[in-house]
Amino acid sequence: MRILFMLVLMVIVSSCTIVTPSQVGVKTTLGKIKGKVRQPGPVFYNPLLSNVMTINVRTMNLMIKENLPSKEGLTILSESSILYHIGPDDVQKIIRETGLNFEENIIMPVFRSAASDVCSRYYAKDMHSAKRSEIESEIQKRLSEVCGPKGFVIESVLLKSITLPDGLTKSIESKLEAEQEALRMEFVLDRQKKEVERQIIEIEGQKKTNIIQAEARAESTRIEAEGNAKAIEIEAKANKVANDMLNSSLTPNILKLNQIEAFEKLSTSPNAKTIITDGKSNVVNMLEDK
Repeated sequence: MRILFMLVLMVIVSSCTIVTPSQVGVKTTLGKIKGKVRQPGPVFYNPLLSNVMTINVRTMNLMIKENLPSKEGLTILSESSILYHIGPDDVQKIIRETGLNFEENIIMPVFRSAASDVCSRYYAKDMHSAKRSEIESEIQKRLSEVCGPKGFVIESVLLKSITLPDGLTKSIESKLEAEQEALRMEFVLDRQKKEVERQIIEIEGQKKTNIIQAEARAESTRIEAEGNAKAIEIEAKANKVANDMLNSSLTPNILKLNQIEAFEKLSTSPNAKTIITDGKSNVVNMLEDK
């Protein structure tokens, strides 16, 4: 009984496999794919006739070291990474058409061809400049055109390490240093130019301020002069009006009345006086007897 139990347990264990969360399973019977793609979990099968293959569908990193040509004919040592994954629905097609050694059978050969073709259209210095991302994008596009229809999703192509010939490396470094120095000088000149412009604006502003102040003083002087002239004119008119009023008020009768009043005051004076007049003239000569 115990032996029978052990045999049954061995059969169960040998007829079951576990598909992990980062995998999918494909069941084959007598060398033919049977059923749908198995999702993560336990999968039971007949170990005498069937087999379950597990395929990773997570993102994979394929490292490749390759000598790449440049436009000027140099050989550049490159260490690259291809990030890709397999579409779960395409697993059966990949097994039938490409096989499980798909990295060696399709991805690496296509990459080498695409990388050599793309890099041969760029100068070696471009692989160290901002054009590196452009080169990576072109290689990824070429890979996707060939590998995409076969079930592979190319996520990214990265040129991680570029080793140039020693002489070229020194030349590139010297050029970059010269470009940095040129940018620095351009910055200094631009700053000096802006400082000169600021001083010019400040001087022009001061000139305009002086002109405005001078114009204001001149206007103030003019207004003050006009005010004084107006005041003199008003005063002269007032004096003329007063004189005219005074002259118009001194009629012969009033003058005669004033003369009579003066005579009356003289007549009441205790002193002896001699008054000589012809009765017509307004001039009075008074002789005082002492």
